[in-house]
Amino acid sequence: MINKTSIIPLDLTLLVPEFPGGKWDLTLTLISSGKELILVDTGMPNMYSDIEIQMKNLGFPIEKLTGIVLTHQDIDHIGSLSDLLEKIPSITVYAHKEDKDYITGKHTLIKGLPAMLHSFVEDFSTTENRIDCLVEDGAKLENAGGMIVIHTPGHTPGHISLYHPQTKTLIAGDAMVIRGGKLMGPNEMNTPNIKMAYRSLIKLTNFDIQKVICYHGGVFEQDVNKQIIEITKTYFTD
Repeated sequence: MINKTSIIPLDLTLLVPEFPGGKWDLTLTLISSGKELILVDTGMPNMYSDIEIQMKNLGFPIEKLTGIVLTHQDIDHIGSLSDLLEKIPSITVYAHKEDKDYITGKHTLIKGLPAMLHSFVEDFSTTENRIDCLVEDGAKLENAGGMIVIHTPGHTPGHISLYHPQTKTLIAGDAMVIRGGKLMGPNEMNTPNIKMAYRSLIKLTNFDIQKVICYHGGVFEQDVNKQIIEITKTYFTD
């Protein structure tokens, strides 16, 4: 019997008065496949309750989570990992080896936050974090519906994206963003190796993508592969 895999955007909002519009939207992803329930990324610190409420609204009790895949080390992606592990210690955590030591606190995170967000991370610590399974480029995550891991470094050394062949869905992490309804490359201010990040986008064109879920911007479904090619052309020809 083949288990149907559902890939569901999970939208969270952080109220930040200094931001345009007074808020910061984040799009996590739930992957439901058989008995497995996987969360991709964990939001900012202290967002456990927000995740719990949104999952409940979607019909998924948070205690049913079996795994967490971290696309990379940035605090808005790993912020609530320790709370999730404290509440649900049976969760298996996946990440790329290049970001592991940052996520677990062995090294300091390579990027900070704008001053306007400092109040949200005053008590944040990575010391209680753990990674149970290191993933590599090309790995197939059977418990996540057969998601294929794509190593997309540049935004961070261990940044990964996830591709689901059956639904032709890409979970981009921060490899791309959506602004004003337009698919765009990574945020240059927060991407230490921007050239490598755009080379990673070229790698994505090897996949037939019909839908992309961006952590910042949500869902995009309009000629995705064509748009990615145009994004890379613009960077490498400017």
